[in-house]
Amino acid sequence: MIRIGIDLGGTKTEGIVLDQEGNQRARRRVPTPREDYAGTLRTIADLVRRLEEESGGERAKVGVGIPGIVSPATGLVKNANSTWLIGKPFDRDLADVLGRPVRVENDANCLAVSEAADGAGAGCGVVFAAILGTGCGAGIVVHGRVLAGRNAVGGEWGHNPLPWASGDELPGPACYCGKRGCLECFVSGPAVSADHQRVTGATLPMEEIASRAQAGDATCRATLDRLADRLGRGLAGIVNIVDPDVIVLGGGLSNLEFLYDALPPIVERWAFSDRIDTPIRRAAHGDSSGVRGAAWLWRPDERPDFSCP
Repeated sequence: MIRIGIDLGGTKTEGIVLDQEGNQRARRRVPTPREDYAGTLRTIADLVRRLEEESGGERAKVGVGIPGIVSPATGLVKNANSTWLIGKPFDRDLADVLGRPVRVENDANCLAVSEAADGAGAGCGVVFAAILGTGCGAGIVVHGRVLAGRNAVGGEWGHNPLPWASGDELPGPACYCGKRGCLECFVSGPAVSADHQRVTGATLPMEEIASRAQAGDATCRATLDRLADRLGRGLAGIVNIVDPDVIVLGGGLSNLEFLYDALPPIVERWAFSDRIDTPIRRAAHGDSSGVRGAAWLWRPDERPDFSCP
């Protein structure tokens, strides 16, 4: 059996073919037709057809990661920043176009599936995988299966408040969701840039802040230290509730190498335990993890052996 994973993004749609052993057979990336729902369905169908042709013509199982989720209450897409998907029966419509069942998941959940299957969380029973990029989302995989939850919002820690907030962190920046002080307003890339501007008056993109900090700029270093402290508090809250076997970081901020030394003592300080030894690892598959995870939504039926290293 071959599996095709599709990562539907706001600007690009990527597809990958994995064989039974998880080896890549083919891969393609095409522009996403923005604000065009019917065009999005056609783009995915054409991409699936081309990937099947390139990988030998075998009919594949198809999994799709989207920047939102299909609501279990309505069967329609909700919480999608690709807003033209909202309110549409995306999984049913795509199944009709492809002439086969499809599995659709949130893109952060796909990251978690990928890293749990054969990435930084391979062999671990409970994997918490966070995307730290233009937003802040996460997915939880328990014994190989996504923990989506009753309302399909499992892992949406970015829209919880920043834990143990200090006075100067309250009420917190306004979030697009309509609330204030969401974790996403502190630990996403744009949030770090906004924090740096509030404190220093200088407007710098996240990449520039990281570069200057590495070169010895004290104000940029302080901005990254605030990021680590807030991210550590956020992860401590996850440990208190989920207590995962491993925490995996993806997205652009996961490339900040200092985090992997800085975060563990912060998490240990705030989590409710005498000792915290939860490993925090960078996503093994980088920006390929989401599309691989979409393919892994169709996993072999056999149950893997979970003994987290």
